[in-house]
Amino acid sequence: MSNFSFPESIKSRPTYARLEPRAGKSYLFVADAEGAEAIIDLASNDKSLMSKSHVIYIPKNTGKKYTLQLEKLNINQLYIGPSYSAAQSRLRHTLVSSHMGLQLYLSGTEGLIGQAQRDAMVAGIPHTAIQSEHRGSIGRRMQCVHCKGITEDVDIDPYVCSHCGLSLFVRDHYSRRLAAFQGVCIDAEEPGNIPTAVELYK
Repeated sequence: MSNFSFPESIKSRPTYARLEPRAGKSYLFVADAEGAEAIIDLASNDKSLMSKSHVIYIPKNTGKKYTLQLEKLNINQLYIGPSYSAAQSRLRHTLVSSHMGLQLYLSGTEGLIGQAQRDAMVAGIPHTAIQSEHRGSIGRRMQCVHCKGITEDVDIDPYVCSHCGLSLFVRDHYSRRLAAFQGVCIDAEEPGNIPTAVELYK
């Protein structure tokens, strides 16, 4: 099991639950890496669900570990892609051409969930109607508020911005519009006073 219990935080910080079956005419799943586990778990409780489902899956560093399991689920449409950006046009097309009764499920890393939720909201689906379950890496998609550069999979605090080189405090403040957490210069008032980097949540 690759679940992680995030500690309580500020209101803008996303929260996650377990995916649960809902009545619908069609189902769209977007997942990466260990997020496939959530789909597999849901399918084991309702085997008929997959025959009406479109699954967009990005294995990341898991190789074929979950791909082979997904291929055995009798999924109506299964797309395996190398990255979110490669799958994004498929997702956007599916969202804008969908009909009433679509149920949307997101699972995996926070970066994947945030980006897919943002694209769904642009297509007119309110974030409150989207189910999401975190699985796998706790790395964050982080935007430097100074240079606006975005870095994926940040798992230490502070971290050095890969775009401008500033040492950033990894904040819990989250932007749905950007699908990213915010990082601010940690030594702005005392240049050079930078604490030792530690793993998030340690």
